[in-house]
Amino acid sequence: MAELQALKEQFVKLYGSEGVGEIHTFHAPGRVNLIGEHTDYNGGYVFPAALTFGTTMLIRRRADDQVGFASTNFPLHKHISINNIAFDPADDWINYPKGIISQLQLGGVNVGGYDILYSGAIPNGSGLSSSASIEVVTAFGLLTMEGQPADKVQIALLSQKAENEFMGVQCGIMDQFAVAMGKKDHAILLMCDTLEYKHVPFRSGAYNLVIGNTNKKRGLVDSAYNERRAQCEQAVRDLRAQFPELTLLGQLTLEQFNEYQHLIKDETVRKRARHVVEEIDRVLQSMKVLEQGNLESFGKLMIGSHDSLRDLYEVTCLELDVMVEEALKVPGVLGSRMTGAGFGGCTVSLVHEDSVTTFIDQVGRVYKEKTGLTADFYVCDIGNGVEEL
Repeated sequence: MAELQALKEQFVKLYGSEGVGEIHTFHAPGRVNLIGEHTDYNGGYVFPAALTFGTTMLIRRRADDQVGFASTNFPLHKHISINNIAFDPADDWINYPKGIISQLQLGGVNVGGYDILYSGAIPNGSGLSSSASIEVVTAFGLLTMEGQPADKVQIALLSQKAENEFMGVQCGIMDQFAVAMGKKDHAILLMCDTLEYKHVPFRSGAYNLVIGNTNKKRGLVDSAYNERRAQCEQAVRDLRAQFPELTLLGQLTLEQFNEYQHLIKDETVRKRARHVVEEIDRVLQSMKVLEQGNLESFGKLMIGSHDSLRDLYEVTCLELDVMVEEALKVPGVLGSRMTGAGFGGCTVSLVHEDSVTTFIDQVGRVYKEKTGLTADFYVCDIGNGVEEL
């Protein structure tokens, strides 16, 4: 709690000790997707979990119509009138919380003036959802302060809408959903299309989740993402010769796909579709083995996922592949895979607690030798979704 006290002191230094009422503190986590990559836009399951580190927000009411935005992570801070919330490139990171205020206003919530200080523990650009974390904590905090119901599923949807419409980023729902709906020691089995979900116990026992950040800037993501989506849509069109009602690959079973994959003319398109259908199957197998507490089997499914993302979907890169290969050479590692969109970003590995130090030293050293880049590692636990502290 010393960190919170230090943040409060920083808040008072920035905004003064005079405000309307006391300082309230909220927290939203980052998230990692444990398995189920590139399945979301294909109508399949994903399997994310909230992390214990994320974004902390300190907020206190003001007597006027100004909202003060500041962060311990960025130098930019400013006051903006609540009646003048519009996207402005010069406002950089502040556009994320502004997008939330804009959505709340559109939904009829009368947001007052506030001073806000954010402190983020999620590395930016790592693919661990720093933007979703700031969006969700802002929505939850403001709704709570305004005495409005703070329904977490609705908050996830509102945050996604803010990113789509205000920020102009066409993200899916997974990040915001995991950040809002996380539960300690549980992963979330989520059907992105329908938002049906289930909390699945993730009892890792003597094993830690270790996230490895390749620190490779992701260049190809948007163009490759659009190309993969188009290929999946092509596979659906080809398979309609047998399944006229088919709209998404996620509606097929693995057996159906195996029987009728020959209908997909283009070999590359067939590979993409195979990844999606098999990956959805891996997610469902993951849920079963974790409910039995079988971490070894889950580790094998993680490895299968990475192999498929490398060979069939082709969204890994040298840096991700090196990190996973080296991870799997360390005794006590059950599984490792890329997580997120690919072409950079992070890996997630399941590592015995006795091997964590060796893992970080060995993987970090060989990774630097082979890529010239310095990796960062985070030893994680699975935590709760957004909450008031």
